[in-house]
Amino acid sequence: MQISEHKNDFDKAVEYLKNDITSLRTGRATTALVEDLPVNAYGARQPLKAVGTINVLDAKTVAIEPWDKSLMVEIEKAVRDSSLGINPVNNGKQIILALPQLTSERRAELIKVLHQKLEGARISLRKIREDVKDLIMTAEKDKAIGEDERYKLQEDLEKMVKDYNEKIKTIGEEKEKEINSV
Repeated sequence: MQISEHKNDFDKAVEYLKNDITSLRTGRATTALVEDLPVNAYGARQPLKAVGTINVLDAKTVAIEPWDKSLMVEIEKAVRDSSLGINPVNNGKQIILALPQLTSERRAELIKVLHQKLEGARISLRKIREDVKDLIMTAEKDKAIGEDERYKLQEDLEKMVKDYNEKIKTIGEEKEKEINSV
């Protein structure tokens, strides 16, 4: 039994966090802000990226061009109902999202959400760690490994979890700096 066999599970938790926090708005426009917004299209909820083209026009503006113009109203509604706090402008061909300047209150809210997402990632790591610990204990009980090897594996596991917690901390600090930059 090797601890490195479970590295992929830890990597997935960190990747999920990275993808999850891309939707947190910083001072710059990005397609990640809106691409996963659920839109009612053709009787089902679909991500915005599945019903149109999303472009960044400049540092503060995102344009959404639906492939089917009949979805304009639904896309507008999806943006308006989201937690982004952006008012969409429909010019008949595109929906333009002008990102307002972040207020200090909004920055504080975003940082609070960021901390919740970081804690969620840490909880995922702890769950993975517990699952791997259970596997180690079962392996020892089944006489597949000895007591010394169990201690070594648990030590390696704790070191790996510590490394991944550091990665999460670094990701969080970078995103917080990005949110606070004007």
